[in-house]
Amino acid sequence: MILPGMETQLRKIPGFCQGGTAIPGVENKVNCDVIVGYKSVYRMCFAMTCFFFLFFAIMIRVRSSKDPRAAIQNGFWFFKFLILIGITVGAFFIPDGTFHTVWFYFGVVGSFIFILIQLILLIDFAHSWNKVWVENAENSDNKCWFAGLLSFTFLHYALAITAVVLFYVYYTQPDDCTEHKVFISLNLIFCILISIVSILPKIQEAQPHSGLLQASLISLYTMYVTWSAMTNNPDRKCNPSLLSLVSNVSTTEPSGDSTPGAVQWWDAQGIVGLIIFIFCTLYASIRSSSNTQVNKLMQTEEGRGSGGEGVVGEDGIRRAVDNEEEGVTYNYSFFHFHLCLASLYIMMTLTNWYQPDTTTQTMQSSMPAVWVKMSSSWLGLGLYLWTLIAPLIFPDRDFS
Repeated sequence: MILPGMETQLRKIPGFCQGGTAIPGVENKVNCDVIVGYKSVYRMCFAMTCFFFLFFAIMIRVRSSKDPRAAIQNGFWFFKFLILIGITVGAFFIPDGTFHTVWFYFGVVGSFIFILIQLILLIDFAHSWNKVWVENAENSDNKCWFAGLLSFTFLHYALAITAVVLFYVYYTQPDDCTEHKVFISLNLIFCILISIVSILPKIQEAQPHSGLLQASLISLYTMYVTWSAMTNNPDRKCNPSLLSLVSNVSTTEPSGDSTPGAVQWWDAQGIVGLIIFIFCTLYASIRSSSNTQVNKLMQTEEGRGSGGEGVVGEDGIRRAVDNEEEGVTYNYSFFHFHLCLASLYIMMTLTNWYQPDTTTQTMQSSMPAVWVKMSSSWLGLGLYLWTLIAPLIFPDRDFS
C-alpha cells in the first residue's frame, strides 16, 4: 500500500474511493487517501501493536502450561487472527485529526526501546560467535577458525573506517554541519576506545573470550546507526541525499489535483534496517530455545531419554509431549512485548522516521529521530563496555 501510484490505481476501481468514478446507485465510502501511503503504515502497525500489547497484558506472570492462559498462547489461532483482523479494519476508521502526530511519538519511543533490544542481541551474538570460534580453534588443529576470526574482524573494521570517511565527505561541510562532525567524531573515538578496552590484559584475564571481533561488529553497527541518524537531518545542506534516498512520491487524481501519495522507503538505510531487524528477530527466536527443549518437543533421538516411555500411545504412535508443565521455556509476556515494539520499529522504518505534517499531509524529516538514533548508539556502546568491565567490578558474580 506504500507503492507509488497505488492510490491512482485504486481510484480506477468503480465505486470504491470517495470522489472517484462511481457506478450509478453505488456510494463511494472508502477514503483512498487513508489506505495508502504513510497513513496505511501507521494504521496497520497500530493494529499490530495493540494486538501484541493485549496479549502482553494477558500473559503477565504465566509460569507454566498449567495456567489456563497458557492455552490461549498455544492455541485458539482462528480467534486470534480474527481479533487481529478486527483491530486492523477498525484502525482504518480512526479519524485523522492528531492521530498520526501522536502515534509518531509512540513509534519513536517504542523504536528506541527496540533498538536497545537489538543492541543487546547483537552484543550477545558477538560474544557467542567469538566464544564458539575460539573454542573450535583451540580444540582442533584446524587454523581456519583463527583465519575466519581475523578475516571477519578485518572486514568489519574496514567497512567501519570506510563509512567514517564517506560520512565526512558527504555529510559534512567545511564551514557547516557541526552536529554531524560531532556525531561522527564522537562515535569514532568511542569505537576506538572499546576496541582498546577489549584487548587490555585485565579485561582478557577476567573475560578470556573478549576480543576484537565483538568490538569490530559493534563498531560497524554504530556506524550504521550514525548514518541512519544523519539521513533524518532536515538540513538539506548537511544531508545532500535527503531527496534522492527518501522522498515523498506524489500521485495525481483523475481530476488533475495533486495529492500526497506514498512514502518511498526502499532506500539503502531502510533496507539495511529491515535486514538487521529480521536477523535480530530470528536470533532472538533461536536463542530463546535450547537444543534440549527442541529435541524433547520434536522427539528426536537425543530427546527420548528417560521420558520416552510415556510418549508412545496405545496405538503405538509417538506424540509430542508438554515440556512446560513445570515451567515455560520462554517468557510469554516478554515475547509479545518484543513483538509490540517490533511493530513500532517496522512502522518507523517503513516511513523513514519522518514526522507527519498534518497541515500539508506530507512526511517531514525531524531532529527527534536524529537524537533518538544517536542516543541509542551511545547507549549501545555503553552496554558493550559494561559487558567488558562488569567481571572486574563484580568478581564474585558469574557472567558466563
